[in-house]
Amino acid sequence: MRDAETPQILIVDDARDIREPLGQYLRKQGFRTQLAANAGDARRVLDDSRIALVVLDVMMPGEDGLSLCRWLVEHKGPPIILLTAMADGTDQIVGLEMGADDYMTKPFNPRELLARIRAVLRRVPEPAPAVPTDRRRFAGWVHDPGALSLIHQDGRAVGLTSGENRLLGIFLDHPGTVLNRSRLLDLTAGRDTKAYDRAIDNAVSRLRRKLEDDPARPALIVTEWGGGYRLVATVDTV
Repeated sequence: MRDAETPQILIVDDARDIREPLGQYLRKQGFRTQLAANAGDARRVLDDSRIALVVLDVMMPGEDGLSLCRWLVEHKGPPIILLTAMADGTDQIVGLEMGADDYMTKPFNPRELLARIRAVLRRVPEPAPAVPTDRRRFAGWVHDPGALSLIHQDGRAVGLTSGENRLLGIFLDHPGTVLNRSRLLDLTAGRDTKAYDRAIDNAVSRLRRKLEDDPARPALIVTEWGGGYRLVATVDTV
């Protein structure tokens, strides 16, 4: 399994002696991990990374885990496994009623947590990556993601596949930024998609045939040394 296809687990716990060993353990089991010491750090990670599941401590200083759990559920975030030190079941019941997917009581066996993570990932489908709905103008083209189409200023209309539509939307989200294959795979491929580097190259080639005046010498989606691509255009919302 390639890195970009490997589920990424976010561990949120203010106890360093829990989150760091747990992160190391999960990495040894084949997952990618991100670590956060509090809810604020967790929100920043969620904004910047594609997270498949959150392991969330309930009792943290400042904003507690139940508050972050509620926010994740309301914003249709990734599935959640709660860690609680309460043995009477109160936190577990509240968390499950909020929408958490599972819980474990501290102290816990990492192997059991691993089994629960795998079980939740199997039964909770990952939503398809979101596609922007705004029409955007660039280099004489207008991208209409809702219609899966491109319209040129000379009147030409070009249809897009759903994959091309999503990939173009990502380039338009990051004009002038070099995006390597791993990053593009992260942004375009869901957990269950059997994506690979060559799929990105093929999709870029198809887009170039539809966008470029000379696809053999691309001027809009250019190749960068080291395996990346960059959109060379100014992007405006229509």
